[in-house]
Amino acid sequence: MSKKTTYTPKKNTNNQLYTVTEPMELLPFLLSIMSHTSRNSVKSILTRGQVTVDGKVIKKHNHPLLPNQVVAIQSNKAAIKETALVGMTILYEDDAIIVIDKEAGLLSIAAKFAQELTAHRQLINYVKQENHNNRIYVVHRLDRDTSGVMVFAKTEQIKQEMQENWKDIVKERIYTVLVEGIVSEDEGTIKTWLTESKAMKVHSATYDNGGKLAITHYKKIRNNAEFTLLEARLETGRKNQIRVHMETLGHPVAGDKKYGATSNPLKRLGLHATTLALIHPTSKELVRFHSKVPKVFLMHSK
Repeated sequence: MSKKTTYTPKKNTNNQLYTVTEPMELLPFLLSIMSHTSRNSVKSILTRGQVTVDGKVIKKHNHPLLPNQVVAIQSNKAAIKETALVGMTILYEDDAIIVIDKEAGLLSIAAKFAQELTAHRQLINYVKQENHNNRIYVVHRLDRDTSGVMVFAKTEQIKQEMQENWKDIVKERIYTVLVEGIVSEDEGTIKTWLTESKAMKVHSATYDNGGKLAITHYKKIRNNAEFTLLEARLETGRKNQIRVHMETLGHPVAGDKKYGATSNPLKRLGLHATTLALIHPTSKELVRFHSKVPKVFLMHSK
C-alpha cells in the first residue's frame, strides 16, 4: 500500500489532520504517516490519547478506519517533534528531564564552538518548538561510539542538583560490553585507581596512587571463540572506567583501539548503556530506563 495514497494532510493550528483514503486499521495508518517515528513512540501517542478519529479519542491499535474519516494528531507533543531527531530516540520526557536512547556515532555534546550534529543540540531545537525560551542541559555524557541511555535536564537548577548528588541518586548503571577473547570467570569485580594523562588517556593502578577509585562488577552472559559478552555494573562512574577496566582484565572492549583492542567487528565501540535507574529529581521516585542490546552485540557473541 503506497504511503502517498494513504492520507491527505490538512492545515490546522492545533492538530495534524489526515483524511483516510483506504480501509485499514489505526496503528498501520499512523505508522505510514509517521514513517520516521519509532513504532513504540507511535504506540505511545495512542496510549496518551493524542489521536482522534472524526473528533473522538481512540486508543485501540486495531480500530478500523474507513475512507473519508479524519484522523487528528495533537501537534505539540513529543511524538510529532521526534520525527526530526537523528541518531537518537526519546525514551521518556516530563517537565524536569528528557531521557534518550543514543545511537553509536552521535556526539553527546560538541566541543566548544563546534557545529557538528549532537544529541544536545538536537534536543535544544526539539524543546524550542514548544517554547522558544526552553533549554536543555547535559547531566552526564556517553562517548561518541557508545550507545544507550542518556539523561538531560530541562533546567540548570535540576542539572546542578543531579550532578552534585549523582552518586546518591543513581541506583543502577548497567552496560552491555562486547570484549575480545574468552573471559574465563563467570563474574568478578575490578577495583583500581584511575588517573588521566595530559594526552587524555586514563591509566589504571591496583594501588592508591592519588587517582580516583573505580569499581566495576561484571558478569559473563555468553561467549564464542573470539568474543565475550559481559554485563558490567558500575559502582563508581569514572571517565572511561569500563574501557580501562576491560583492558586491565586483559579483554579490551571490541573496537577500542585506544585501550588495547586489536579488532573492530562492530565498526564501533562494543559498549552499550543498557540500564539507568535513578531517583527522579522532582518526584523523588525511583525510575528505571532501559535500552535493548544492539543485535550486532548478540550476533558477534554467539
